[in-house]
Amino acid sequence: MTSEEIRPAAAADVPAVKAVTDAAYAHYVERIGRVPQPMEADHAANVAAGKVYVTGDPAGGAVVGLVVVEAFTDHLFLDSVAVHPDAHGKGVGRRLLHFVDAHAYALGLPEVRLYTNALMWENQKIYPRYGYEFVERRVDGPYDRLHYRKRLD
Repeated sequence: MTSEEIRPAAAADVPAVKAVTDAAYAHYVERIGRVPQPMEADHAANVAAGKVYVTGDPAGGAVVGLVVVEAFTDHLFLDSVAVHPDAHGKGVGRRLLHFVDAHAYALGLPEVRLYTNALMWENQKIYPRYGYEFVERRVDGPYDRLHYRKRLD
């Protein structure tokens, strides 16, 4: 797998999906006071359901980034974007976000929706740069979430 390739995750990728997700979200545990939801996901079930797409490191092909998406009738839900900290600053997140747009467009869906924890303030700067607009803030159980959407007109 090259760094530019984004492909559906296979069962053999589940350990890497977990490792990258944990590495990407671990620093938030102390800040938000709990384990972020993506770290508790059933990665094997998500991979089996075709919801996970991965991309690799150009040096060895190891998984360094991934997205978890789910198609609904009127939008593509972006459940998680995870980039291993060792791959930060190399355009992995940008490629994954562009892939999500292309995937939604290929499915004929008019928009992408996502949410982020209100205490993950870095995301509040990133998503608007990629065309996402803030929709609302909602508390969902123990999570204080900011909801965003990107229209693909």
